[in-house]
Amino acid sequence: MKFVPAQPYALVQRSAAVLVLLLVLSACSQDDDGSQADAAGQAPPPTVQTATVSLEDVDVREEYAGRIHGAREVQVRARVEGIVSRRTYNEGAYVEAGEQLFQIDPEPFGVALARSQAERQRAQASVRQAQRDWDRVSSLYEDDAISTRERDQAQSALELARAELAVADTAVQSAEIELSYTRVDAPVAGVTSLEVLPEGGLANRGDLLTTVTQLDPMHVRFSLPESDALAQGQARRAMAGEAVNGSREVALLLPNGERYDESGEVDFTEAGIDPATGTVRTRAVFPNPDRLLRPGMFVRVEIRTATLEGVAVVPEAAVASSGDGPTLFVIGDDNVASAVPVELGPVVPDGQVVASGLDEGDRVVVSGLAGLSDGMEVNPGGGNGDGEERQ
Repeated sequence: MKFVPAQPYALVQRSAAVLVLLLVLSACSQDDDGSQADAAGQAPPPTVQTATVSLEDVDVREEYAGRIHGAREVQVRARVEGIVSRRTYNEGAYVEAGEQLFQIDPEPFGVALARSQAERQRAQASVRQAQRDWDRVSSLYEDDAISTRERDQAQSALELARAELAVADTAVQSAEIELSYTRVDAPVAGVTSLEVLPEGGLANRGDLLTTVTQLDPMHVRFSLPESDALAQGQARRAMAGEAVNGSREVALLLPNGERYDESGEVDFTEAGIDPATGTVRTRAVFPNPDRLLRPGMFVRVEIRTATLEGVAVVPEAAVASSGDGPTLFVIGDDNVASAVPVELGPVVPDGQVVASGLDEGDRVVVSGLAGLSDGMEVNPGGGNGDGEERQ
């Protein structure tokens, strides 16, 4: 076979076509790189969520665990010795002040009263007889018919009879009191406990019969931490009736989390610190007209310890940390974020208190802080909307 070489013209055509294709691919690659560079240079600013600062007065409140007790827990005791003949109340029931609870057998005390009354009648008769004798003797003495000694004896007999009558009167009063003590009444209105001595039992003088717990008002006992000097000072000044930054009023949170309708007052704060627990015992008084509060309930006491004037409240997540301490990002009219050092106050239910560093009307970034830096342009949009005021 004879080899035929390629024609020079065909080779030139193929070479030109390859060269054109390479030029086209190079141009496309350069256009793509230029487009990506342009896109990177024109990236939109990050979107953040802002809120408008409103300076206001903020109450600082603290909560403490407490236990409810009756304002008065009165022990009902026997005041005379005798057999308990009857119990007239239902255990655990509410009783009014003066309502009968027990009856101690009154018969022996009725007999004692009758005896003392008879003794008083005899003493009264002795006084009348001594008075008649004195009247006769004094008349005879004026006529010089008797001696001075006889007159003095008659006068002494009258005075002695009167003294015996006074003793008899006292004995009658004592017997009447003893008889009245056989009826055992409730000293205060409240809830009764279980009986201690059943019917038919012998009650000695001073024996405990039952307990009555007063339900209106109620006491809430709680403890303030040793470190909480602000709350302790507030409570002591409130107890003294001084005008303080806040008031002596306290609120109550029930076991189910609901707020009790009635407000209470701090009426006692112990001066010393309990060395065993490191706390200060405190007590508040709450009205309980509907008897909703019961002894032994676990509650939380809310005390307003201070009122901060002219401060801002922001979400806790809005606070960033820097070398200068806590900072907030404030958005200017040109939508540029500026890192502003601030002084923080306590955390309240609405958020973090900012004591200083913000002005009325400042726009603060509250969300979207990731990657945000001082001087960066931002897009103030998002969930809350630009310029929404935080109440």
